[in-house]
Amino acid sequence: MHVVTQFLPAQEVAADWLIAGLWEDEPFAGAVAALDAGMDRQLTRLRERGDVSGKAKETTPIYEPRSLAAKRLLLLGLGPRAKIDPAALFTAGAVAARAVTTKAHQRLAFVLPDAGTNLDAESVATILGAGLQHGSEGAGLRKTKPDRFAPNEICLVADSGADRNAIERGARRAEIEGRAVGLARELVNLPPCDLFPESFADRARNVSKQTGIECIVLDERDLAAERMNALLAVARGSDRPPRLVVLRYRGRPTGPTLGLVGKGVTFDSGGLSLKTTEQMVDMKCDMAGAAAVLGAVQALAEAKAPVNVVGVMALVENLPSGKAMKLGDVLHARNGKTIEVLNTDAEGRLILADALAYTVDQKVDHVVDLATLTGACIVALGMDVAGIMTNDDAWSGRLQAAAKAAGEKLWPLPMDPHYAEMIKSDVADMKNTGGSRWAGAISAAKMLEEFVGDTPWAHLDIAGPAWAEKDNAVRSAGGTGFGVRTLVELGRRYG
Repeated sequence: MHVVTQFLPAQEVAADWLIAGLWEDEPFAGAVAALDAGMDRQLTRLRERGDVSGKAKETTPIYEPRSLAAKRLLLLGLGPRAKIDPAALFTAGAVAARAVTTKAHQRLAFVLPDAGTNLDAESVATILGAGLQHGSEGAGLRKTKPDRFAPNEICLVADSGADRNAIERGARRAEIEGRAVGLARELVNLPPCDLFPESFADRARNVSKQTGIECIVLDERDLAAERMNALLAVARGSDRPPRLVVLRYRGRPTGPTLGLVGKGVTFDSGGLSLKTTEQMVDMKCDMAGAAAVLGAVQALAEAKAPVNVVGVMALVENLPSGKAMKLGDVLHARNGKTIEVLNTDAEGRLILADALAYTVDQKVDHVVDLATLTGACIVALGMDVAGIMTNDDAWSGRLQAAAKAAGEKLWPLPMDPHYAEMIKSDVADMKNTGGSRWAGAISAAKMLEEFVGDTPWAHLDIAGPAWAEKDNAVRSAGGTGFGVRTLVELGRRYG
């Protein structure tokens, strides 16, 4: 999808669908008032009859609008203007696209609303453009008859007096970020017979070639030489060999380096601690953290963002076999610390231990990891909010600010020292599970903290928001691409 701009009256915009947002409990103004006047006050009559209210997520199609160049008009409720924020604006774009992309159309046009002092013109264009792309794509990668049709072009419309430069910058950002989120969603939605460590690494190589990113792929021999014994232990139950992908984007000649680390378990059976069928059925999504890292680095490179980034993706399958790691095994991680394995389904923290230690050794100045790590985080925060845990509150604050600007939701969980007691082992430096149902997301993070040293670090447990169990007005079931836009915004602000 291409995201373009037009600066002319909305009634003159040619499109298969023209989308206009209505504020709740406000009289029509600006472009919407002009549309209403050109349509002989049809919108006013709809509002007077109660057919449109402007409530958030409300959609009202008009199939043969009078006096418009567009073939169809969609009225979209934006809710109260005072409450609009990046998350609500992204949702609005996605809702609008999902309302009209069940059939094939070439061009969607969206009349950019005036968000007042809440958001500037560039942010409105970026967020709405990204939301429109998100709502245009589904999970049916292998369906013979698709149920969603992405348009060739999304047009962001403003009048001739708008800030043209800001809106054009926003449109470019929207296209780049939308493409990156789409990449992450595609990877998460691919079946595990198609996406496994080697094929994921190949995809990363292709992305690197297209964007000019440096890419190194470590195979099992390299991983052994790098002392990544925890990662190798998780992988040895599968016939598919592991990979560690290292991406380097150098966007400025000097300055600090941001480290991004993603968990990439391309299928998680639980190993010998075998999951049930119900628990296992969506475990192709256990590489969503690695997918987010790849998408974010791609977007930063395409945008030529002035930031230096090292992206590390730890890629394995976790399967049971005669070679699989066993309960009671003690693993020697890259940084020399030992880990007692008491649950082979707590494998994500094992591969991240080595990946984090490796990333810190690359002399990054700050590090973020993303992982679909624990069901405990879903119990605590639900499906739409990721947990953030950190060894540095200032760094966590920067990440939370980036997420808020991107329209994604994080919530901090405590990392007090007493939680480290939960992972103490009698036979090793630590064990890979807290041993109880309580504070499971935090005990996992406390283990990861053992592998970052003094480097400012934040851990995002994205187990809830990375995967949608069913369709709703905003998204299709399947991978969501959560985290990509937060990391891109973090990279834009970093330095």
